[in-house]
Amino acid sequence: MRYNGFVNIHPVLKEIAALFNARGREVCLVGGAVRDMLRGKKAKDWDLATDAAPEEVTGIFLSARPRGRVFPTGVKHGTVTVLYRGHTMEITTYRTETGYADGRRPDQVHYTASIEEDLSRRDFTMNAIALRLPKGEKIDPYGGEADLKSRIIRCVGNPQERFAEDGLRPLRALRFAAQLSFDLEAETLAAIPPALETCAKVSSERVRDEIEKIIASDKPSRAFLPMEQTGLLRLFLPELAACRGVEQKGFHRFDVLDHSLLACDYAAARQFDQDVRIAALLHDVGKVPTRALGENGVWTFYQHEAESEKIARNILFRLRFPNALADSVCHLIKEHMFHYTDEWSDAAVRRFIVRVGKDNLGKTYRLRMADAYATAAVEPGPNFLVDLERRVEKSLAESGAFSLKDLAVNGNDLMAIGIRSGKTLGIILNELLETVLDDPAQNSRETLLHIAGKLRDKLCCC
Repeated sequence: MRYNGFVNIHPVLKEIAALFNARGREVCLVGGAVRDMLRGKKAKDWDLATDAAPEEVTGIFLSARPRGRVFPTGVKHGTVTVLYRGHTMEITTYRTETGYADGRRPDQVHYTASIEEDLSRRDFTMNAIALRLPKGEKIDPYGGEADLKSRIIRCVGNPQERFAEDGLRPLRALRFAAQLSFDLEAETLAAIPPALETCAKVSSERVRDEIEKIIASDKPSRAFLPMEQTGLLRLFLPELAACRGVEQKGFHRFDVLDHSLLACDYAAARQFDQDVRIAALLHDVGKVPTRALGENGVWTFYQHEAESEKIARNILFRLRFPNALADSVCHLIKEHMFHYTDEWSDAAVRRFIVRVGKDNLGKTYRLRMADAYATAAVEPGPNFLVDLERRVEKSLAESGAFSLKDLAVNGNDLMAIGIRSGKTLGIILNELLETVLDDPAQNSRETLLHIAGKLRDKLCCC
């Protein structure tokens, strides 16, 4: 999105400004909302800064008509959260900060009288622009508007000092680069490697949040490549960083890292679901430990999908991703190595459906497309996987038996013919499912009970 420069102050913000001005106080819109508005984008969240102390902010909204609701979410740092006329906003007293022992939060906060001093503590110039309300007068002491026009991410003041204050800022800078398609200013980029020790103090949850936003961007590699360059990738995703230089000559044009980034970019550009994008990024991390040189001089990666699943699960656990998302990502990675040909039998198609899961078919196709694209950065042909999809649809329409619950008999039916509950019962049920996958016509109660009886006699005799 190109720079716009126009700001339109929302009527509720003007009303809030009137409440503050009536008390002899000023209030400014700050942060990402200003940045987005100047870029011609609708502001999602409102962050306000004021010369009023938190107690006074509370009084202003409790005496307003209509009355606002105030929550002391960060009073220690001068911040309260306000719900007013259906809008939720954080309002922070003008402040400066000193000391960052934990590499994330200030040890001390000092209130100050001016918005200009408050802006000096911000991370990047594009986030250090304020609009004084109600008119929207721009306050831009660090050239943030010029950097927005030039599509540059630059730290406020000395970048090494800014990154030493907050170890998340380097990752935020590269996340913004991916989200906005901006470039990092040279000194800002150069300040990241010396800050890695501080970055290492950041919690896994905060790192995860930034990585999720990177993956949600239109081109995640805009962040991941400079992460590699600066050491952030090895710090936060060492398993992915280890893929650099792992060549895979033959069908592949790129090493494993570039291949993985291309797959992720493809999935992002086509707005595939989050789990597909993450799976595309991590689907080949198992190639590092499984690589072996074949007799013909070509590298092989046998069973790398199983190792990739294991490594990806460890990564997602370490970064505190939700279990359900991790399960979905790992299942997609585990199943991404299917190679369909016309020689597949109908039973093979049915087993593919069972293995992948009916609800995962679309995502599995999409991951396979991203993987295929990334072999040589060439779009898969228009008929890619079309034949498989047609056969799957046909199979789903013809046969309803793709799981144990689809069988014409259940555990109670088998116990009624003398099969005890337990391991043997499970074995027989799975054998019946295999029978029906081979031949759906066998899925009748009479036929399956007959087969189950024979299996019972066989297993009991063993």
